[in-house]
Amino acid sequence: MTSISYVQQQRITRLCVRCGLLLMQYGAESAVVVDLSKRLGLALGMNSVECSLNFNALTLTTICDERCITTTRDTINQSINVNLLVQIQQIVNRTEAITDNDNLKSELTERTTLAFDELDKAVYPPWLVSIFVGASCAAFAYLNGGSWSITAVTFIAGMVAMLTRIYLSKHHFNPFITVIVTAFIASLIGATTYYFDIGNNADIAVASSVLLLIPSFPLINSFSDILKGYVNIGIGRAVFTYMLTLSACVGIVMALVLLQIQHWGF
Repeated sequence: MTSISYVQQQRITRLCVRCGLLLMQYGAESAVVVDLSKRLGLALGMNSVECSLNFNALTLTTICDERCITTTRDTINQSINVNLLVQIQQIVNRTEAITDNDNLKSELTERTTLAFDELDKAVYPPWLVSIFVGASCAAFAYLNGGSWSITAVTFIAGMVAMLTRIYLSKHHFNPFITVIVTAFIASLIGATTYYFDIGNNADIAVASSVLLLIPSFPLINSFSDILKGYVNIGIGRAVFTYMLTLSACVGIVMALVLLQIQHWGF
């Protein structure tokens, strides 16, 4: 077994914590974050890798030849990107596939680092995402009995709301403020069906236009974390999800109060 220097262990530690941070930031559940971070460290020659997660931080320790290196990093929430999560898993799998060849040990860290540098973080353009989000909201309105005019208004409301959300997120607004503003704009556009007497049921337009704000993916992750023993981060994610839901409700109520709509609801 090739001996690993202190400097090399430092590089491996930074690479493992980078792997964990990317997974946390782009929506992976805690079990996946811990598993892939440990597997990467073991594949690069560590004797042991320990990983501890908090809602907004990650602490990782690598152990090699009775020598420990510990590092802590803050996390920043990004939009969910499953494609990126799959790429990271593929990198770890490729690294594990050549761990038995000691001649490649000295190059393995460099090759893995290069693979992380070349991760494809490309996302769909905002206008395309907004169109499809608007279409999904419109489809929901139509399936709930909305007329074509209600469906059209819902499409416009969902599309404009998504453009607003992307713009605010890009400029690093507080996520709760972003959701409040997005819900307010979506409800404001959807509620025009009351004033102009559009369609057969204005309530459907208001309810369907805020469909994009349902935090389903984070909510599923929070339940999964709790069930798999990561109670602290699971509760943190659940509270964050409930706060997003509350923020959406605040935005909707603000729009309805502004328009003085007293009878909204099914």
